[in-house]
Amino acid sequence: SDLGSGFNIAMQDLDIRGAGNLLGAEQSGFIAEMGFETYMRILNEAMAELPLSIKAEEEANREHQVKQARIPVLPASFRETVDTQVETDLEALIPDEYVNVQSEKIRLYKELDAMSSEKELERFQKEAEDRFGPIPPQLEELMNVVRLRRAAQGAGIERVVIKSGTMLCYFISNQMSPFYTGPAFGKILDNINRNGSRFQFKEGNGKIYVKSEGVESVKRALHLVGLLSEGV
Repeated sequence: SDLGSGFNIAMQDLDIRGAGNLLGAEQSGFIAEMGFETYMRILNEAMAELPLSIKAEEEANREHQVKQARIPVLPASFRETVDTQVETDLEALIPDEYVNVQSEKIRLYKELDAMSSEKELERFQKEAEDRFGPIPPQLEELMNVVRLRRAAQGAGIERVVIKSGTMLCYFISNQMSPFYTGPAFGKILDNINRNGSRFQFKEGNGKIYVKSEGVESVKRALHLVGLLSEGV
């Protein structure tokens, strides 16, 4: 409703979908039909597949060199292969009273979504505090969502659902994955047994997951996932 906000949103739309046909109604791409998040996920998957043949050739050369040196080949980290999704009904967002310019808020959301290290989050927090003031609790929780995604990726967790005080952590959906026969999953099972009061191991509808009660904040969820993945 602020003066110029419609123009800012239009500029964001132009960045996302392109100019299209300047004399007509056509838009480049299919974002309008499927939504920005779904489009970005599909785009990332497609880009990951493009250099597959190059990666395969490089991996073959690497394995050959390793065999020559008689060094065992280590598998890729699950952190690099699992794309974790976090769903929550908790208040994890950038409040309007903290950042009231819509275009700037969208930019901050994009920046947070692309972060993959604690160092980047610390830099983000420092810059936000310099520009807008002390970090509000809602934004702190949103930053914890980024940390939670990273921690869950390292534990082979594809999806984290936090709703009504209950957290469900769903492991890799493909039960034929070498993850389930490797040392990482064995260590996770040990952690579950050692923290039996906090975790319930479940299996149903072809999914393997862990259930935790009393999760009233993303910070608490992050702590529990840390216990779950300790030593992995």
